[in-house]
Amino acid sequence: MKKGRIIGLSGPTVSVDLPGLQLYERVYVGHQRLAGEVVRLEQGKAVVQVYEETRGLALGEPAEGSGRPLTVRLGPGLLGGMFDGLQRPLQALRRETGPFIRSGTDPFPLDLERSWNFSPLKSPGDSLSAGEIFGTVEEGAFLHPIRAAVGGTLATVHRGAFTLDSPLATYKEGGELFAWQERPVREPRRDITRLPTADPLVTGQRCLDFLFPLSKGGTAIFPGGFGTGKTILEQSIAKFADVDIVIYVGCGERGNEMAEILEEFATLSDPWRDTPLMERTIVVVNTSNMPVAAREASIYTAVAMAEYYRDLGYDILLLADSISRWAEALREISSSLEEMPGEEGYPTYLGSRLSAYFERAGVVACGEGTGSLSMILSVSPPGGDFTEPVTQACLRSAGALYLLDTALAHRRHFPAIHWGQSYSLYEQDLGRHFCSEVSGDWDPLRSRCRELLQQETALAEVAEIVGLEGLQDRDRLVMHAAERVRREFLCQNAYSEDAFSTPQQTLERISTIVAFFDEALARLEEGEALDEILKG
Repeated sequence: MKKGRIIGLSGPTVSVDLPGLQLYERVYVGHQRLAGEVVRLEQGKAVVQVYEETRGLALGEPAEGSGRPLTVRLGPGLLGGMFDGLQRPLQALRRETGPFIRSGTDPFPLDLERSWNFSPLKSPGDSLSAGEIFGTVEEGAFLHPIRAAVGGTLATVHRGAFTLDSPLATYKEGGELFAWQERPVREPRRDITRLPTADPLVTGQRCLDFLFPLSKGGTAIFPGGFGTGKTILEQSIAKFADVDIVIYVGCGERGNEMAEILEEFATLSDPWRDTPLMERTIVVVNTSNMPVAAREASIYTAVAMAEYYRDLGYDILLLADSISRWAEALREISSSLEEMPGEEGYPTYLGSRLSAYFERAGVVACGEGTGSLSMILSVSPPGGDFTEPVTQACLRSAGALYLLDTALAHRRHFPAIHWGQSYSLYEQDLGRHFCSEVSGDWDPLRSRCRELLQQETALAEVAEIVGLEGLQDRDRLVMHAAERVRREFLCQNAYSEDAFSTPQQTLERISTIVAFFDEALARLEEGEALDEILKG
């Protein structure tokens, strides 16, 4: 271990006299051993960004380098867990320190006392290569493959019950294999084979699945001002999305909102497997009163866990609420380092950081199968200004935009997704999938739905001048049908049975509305009065 001392303090930014450090190496400072990360190397000193509250630190206190970057511990027991931005288990912290996190506490994120059952796929004498699966563990409803961190020839292999602090196998060359492993959070997996996205990620939200579908392995953002329903929409997707595992990141959100989420998730049942929802959910919590540096690290902690389960062959959905709070933390850190600011004070590398993060999504080959990592990130632009830097930087990388409109929210239209300004780059490919798997009418009905909404937008301007009664009967019928599309199809109550809609139910509902319009239009052309048609 490299050891030195603190030679400078400025809030969470600490300068240490510690030679031999590397950029982004994890460092412990002070007598309390506060965790930090090297963010700058200078002649004769290193600048460390501390993840914890630095109140009470003094010059001359010890500093120690770990020789490793910020890492996460990955293995059985993550599912159902709640962690902070540094992967410290919040339940264990509460038992140890009470309701408030004390500086310098760093419990192991996985339960070392919990018993698991291991089924080996290899025997003593077999050769094992790095990354090869040598056994499985049952983790709730999931079969958790265990991969070898390093290769070698097996000397002993364990079978049956074990705890995470005991080895599962040993090598003849020396060394032990455990069920858990460490992985740097800021480094994406390089040794993977990427595949094109092909299958839809069914969210249960009719507006998204029908008009702006998202593929498994795709990325999407939904920016919206205060009160537009970002958090509720993200929670609904977390509950009902057709994925194996959901990782939810509360990045800089209010503590009471996160408490409501955790309380609700604990009581919900998974609609796809009829099991408790938390059994397939991991929550990373870094509320607004937690250290800002840990908030910046929280989305990387979450994506590292997501990549781990993706590489095991599962479909993962990562939800972050919100990426704007992460960007604000990045801006605060950049300012404390006295870096040259860019637009609105954000660092000039904001766009490249976000692009690199979006690139960690995708579909990869996992042995004979595939795994996917999808991302849906909410954005909170100040004052609902979608031209601000964070929204624009996300737009350059995201594959779908779900724009939440304040005017729709004020009219109590939820989800308040603006159908005229949202888009999905996956629409064409997924349209072919829905046409072959659900119904050949999927694409034609989507075109008819958009046509009605566009005609209503154009007629609304005329109706404001001449009034609704001044429109021709055909135009009034279009307005009526479009209103039914908005109220009966695009609106969904997140607190009722209508919160989730399968693709078949979605198609049936829009088919009913379009069929009504076609029938009413035919009767109107035959000379029947519009009022009589609408009454029937």
